[in-house]
Amino acid sequence: MHVIRRRDWEIPESQATPEHVYLSRRSLLSGAAAFAAGATLPLPAEAQRVADLPDPTADLYPVPRNEKYVLDRELTPERIATSYNNFYEFGFDKGIARAAQALPIRPWTVKLDGMVEKEQTVDIDDLIRKMPLEERLYRMRCVEAWSMAVPWSGFPMAKLVELAKPLSSAKYVRMETFLNPKVAPAQRLPLYPWPYVEGCTIAEAVNELSFMVTGIYGKPAPKQHGAPLRVVFPWKYGFKSIKSLVRVTFTDKRPVGLWEAAQGREYGFWANVNPKVPHPRWSQASEEDIGTGQRRPTLLFNGYGEFVADLYKDLENEKLFM
Repeated sequence: MHVIRRRDWEIPESQATPEHVYLSRRSLLSGAAAFAAGATLPLPAEAQRVADLPDPTADLYPVPRNEKYVLDRELTPERIATSYNNFYEFGFDKGIARAAQALPIRPWTVKLDGMVEKEQTVDIDDLIRKMPLEERLYRMRCVEAWSMAVPWSGFPMAKLVELAKPLSSAKYVRMETFLNPKVAPAQRLPLYPWPYVEGCTIAEAVNELSFMVTGIYGKPAPKQHGAPLRVVFPWKYGFKSIKSLVRVTFTDKRPVGLWEAAQGREYGFWANVNPKVPHPRWSQASEEDIGTGQRRPTLLFNGYGEFVADLYKDLENEKLFM
């Protein structure tokens, strides 16, 4: 029997889901029951075939490590980091790795549009092969108060901005993930405003830490980690690091992310890690390392203040944390 052991910072989903996103209690309960039943079934034959397809860019890995970015802790073991994941499209607990294999990631394109010189749609394999791939060791801090340390492979987000050629009037980047209810069962439920959306400022996007991830642990990224393309902002809470991107839009209007739209009292636009600003329902003063189970103090900006603090020096009136 599978026993769910909740940590002291975890809460029941009934508390986490805002009431206003329910379209009806009856449809929610029936949909959730179908979701739970389907989550235990084997992958359909077509989904299994998709899961078994080789990654066309696998020959590029491992990539050279950028030694500038160092850790103050050991790397999280791969087996743990790749099996303890949030990807709400595929389930509401951390064991979504198997369900995520149903996502077809080839063919895959990314649309670059909005306030740009010329809108374009790029093939993911062409994009990956033209970019300067490197490995970076980053800490990652979840808003749920757990953390890990990961060797990400990918390229600076600034390179994607350079490729898109945004107009000078563009101030923000709006990012959008896939919408495919056929393979992502939670997208069939009226819980959240799908597809998943997140955003950042242009200044944040071109900061040297902002990273477009294509791989992990010296291999192409697995689907549960947001293959074939995701973002990592290591100084922000993990929900800002949107997975499986299909669209990047440059705009002069501040984007509203999925979690901000669903629970604006608890999740905001900036979401920078700060131990002194608690989530409305739990403290952020410490975090649990999922590799060791040990608790350690949370670091301001997740320890990356030297790289990013200047981004916020003139924003005293903004709610920068959460």
